[in-house]
Amino acid sequence: MKDIPIQFLKGIGPKRALSFAKHGINNVEDLFYYFPRRYEDRTKFVPIAMLLEGEPQTIKAKILISSERRSWRRKGFSITQAMVDDKSGKLECVWFNQPYIKQYLQPQAEVILYGKPERYAGRLQMSNPEFELVSDDGQDESLNAGRIVPVYTAPSGIGQRSFRKLMKTALDKYVTLTADFLPQDVRAGNDLCDLATSILNIHFPQSDELRKSAYSRLAFEEFFLFQVPLMVRKLHRKQSPGISHKTSGPALDTFIKGLPFDLTESQRKVLSEIEADMASAQVMHRLLQGDVGSGKTVVATIAAMMAVQGTYQAAFMVPTEILARQHYEKILAQIERSAPPARDVRVELLTGSMRVKDKDRIILSIARGSADLVIGTHALLEENVRFRKLGLVVIDEQHRFGVGQRALLPQKGKNPDVLIMTATPIPRTLAITIYGDLDVSAITRLPPGRQPITTQLITDEKRVWLYDMIRQQVRSGRQVYVVYPLIEESYTIDLLSAEKMFAEFHDRIFKDLTVGLIHGRLKQSEQDEVMADFKTGKIQILIATTVLEVGIDVANASVMVIEHAERFGLSQLHQLRGRIGRGAFASNCILVSDARTDEAKARLEAMVRSNDGFVIAEEDLKIRGPGEYFGSRQHGLTGLRIGNPLTQMHLLQKARKEAMRVVTADPHLQAQEHQALKDRLVRRFPEYEKLMVVG
Repeated sequence: MKDIPIQFLKGIGPKRALSFAKHGINNVEDLFYYFPRRYEDRTKFVPIAMLLEGEPQTIKAKILISSERRSWRRKGFSITQAMVDDKSGKLECVWFNQPYIKQYLQPQAEVILYGKPERYAGRLQMSNPEFELVSDDGQDESLNAGRIVPVYTAPSGIGQRSFRKLMKTALDKYVTLTADFLPQDVRAGNDLCDLATSILNIHFPQSDELRKSAYSRLAFEEFFLFQVPLMVRKLHRKQSPGISHKTSGPALDTFIKGLPFDLTESQRKVLSEIEADMASAQVMHRLLQGDVGSGKTVVATIAAMMAVQGTYQAAFMVPTEILARQHYEKILAQIERSAPPARDVRVELLTGSMRVKDKDRIILSIARGSADLVIGTHALLEENVRFRKLGLVVIDEQHRFGVGQRALLPQKGKNPDVLIMTATPIPRTLAITIYGDLDVSAITRLPPGRQPITTQLITDEKRVWLYDMIRQQVRSGRQVYVVYPLIEESYTIDLLSAEKMFAEFHDRIFKDLTVGLIHGRLKQSEQDEVMADFKTGKIQILIATTVLEVGIDVANASVMVIEHAERFGLSQLHQLRGRIGRGAFASNCILVSDARTDEAKARLEAMVRSNDGFVIAEEDLKIRGPGEYFGSRQHGLTGLRIGNPLTQMHLLQKARKEAMRVVTADPHLQAQEHQALKDRLVRRFPEYEKLMVVG
């Protein structure tokens, strides 16, 4: 099925195939794994007279009349209305800013509508319901009525009815050709139905029981396919000879003694785990979770000192030049504050925007081994960067790097230890399963002295209060961040932009204060200059985009204003909030939003409720779902489309157990009964052979 392009199915063709490709459907196998987003029980529809307020329901009715008008409140904003009737009663439906819908809402047309009735002006109304026209000829009703009907996110240019017909035609012709790659003993041991039956019943379930059975099989399959490579990689690492580092010595001792603060109990616990790994002859692959500002960087620096005092080099890779420079300056200051021999450790910074002359000098010092600790961006991955004796790799904000990128840096040494860090933690039990090939550590407490951050959610109506509060904070000597989701003003999206509001602040609202602007399109030298001015207090109010999301550390900044907060993800919001509360002052995070969707409201309410990164991460996972939370960039081998780690942890743990059993017995999947599984892994995940070292 992987070899049958989607364009060769009847009714597709090359042009429509391009639309399907945007949804990841390139062949028949992709089509079969393009699951419904929900189902409608069309064995019976709810009469309009029996609709329940606030609950999603499906009705079948005729259109009496429809109209379209322009909103008098918002320029260019359309409102389409229709009155429908099913003989039991009438219902008004309204669609906002979807003018194309009017052409389908012809009087006497029969439609199926799915939505949540809400009371408006004393009567029930469906806002933005999904709708589907019922054909006049009555064909294909076996797919569209009298059964549990799948509803898809269909590619543009194809309706639900046509997509269902296409899916059914493809299933009838090709589903019997699907080879079940799950080993027979795995299926039997976990009471899983075969692949063909599962595919049929996930799209056109013969009963709700069979749909649930298909769902369990396909979710298990996803979890299993995710876990097998992790188990292979973990087994391979255990068998690979590593470096037994010298984890105690005068360089390490003098560095720790020179720190201007005491390590927390949580940091010391994590360090003991890292020390045990680095002292071992096995390769360390450890994930270090910790909230924003919990002190992960100093833990990683101490690990680097363990490597350096044994004559090895350490590489510290971060996602942005601003963060790389900040780490470099902070670590260099800590080393210079130490006594010898820690003070003799040579630290270098390597970024892509450096002058060629400086870059060449640093690359040469890395190759010769005179650079002990190298802090850098993606520039560390360049082919001409060669380490003389790389012993430790630290990857900060690991979700910002692709799987392939994370694998490249350790290849510059001979099985160096690897420490991966993230400030977007997830619950430990879930982390152990998701990061199955890594040992997991967590810093669970913030250092003493960190001030609490109060988070408030306000609407645009409170802007006068907001500007007064900003002015008061600046007058008391504090500094303020104001973050926007856009750089330039957009004519298609009604949002305040960083550049527009910089001009507004600078020329009118705060013209008596110093206002700066930073965003990713500025040259690196310009970004560095703006941040230097903000750190020294020359800039009092900094207008920014999400370039601030990771790593900026200015202790005097006590206010973070996030405009159009609904446009940001929950982890982004938490990262931005973590830029304040770093000094001795009480801090305030102000979320400005007129959010309308339930998901956006849930994100913002979660931010107001909690400052705990682990709680925030769990909320994020619940709201967005695993398909987005564990996206391909962050976890290149997940492919989670239907499995949900939160609600199906028992299934995920079963899949992990089975993967461990299979891999332990057959590490390279060479047995005959595992060939189909191996072929599937290689076909579905091109990185498999390269990253997992499967022979």
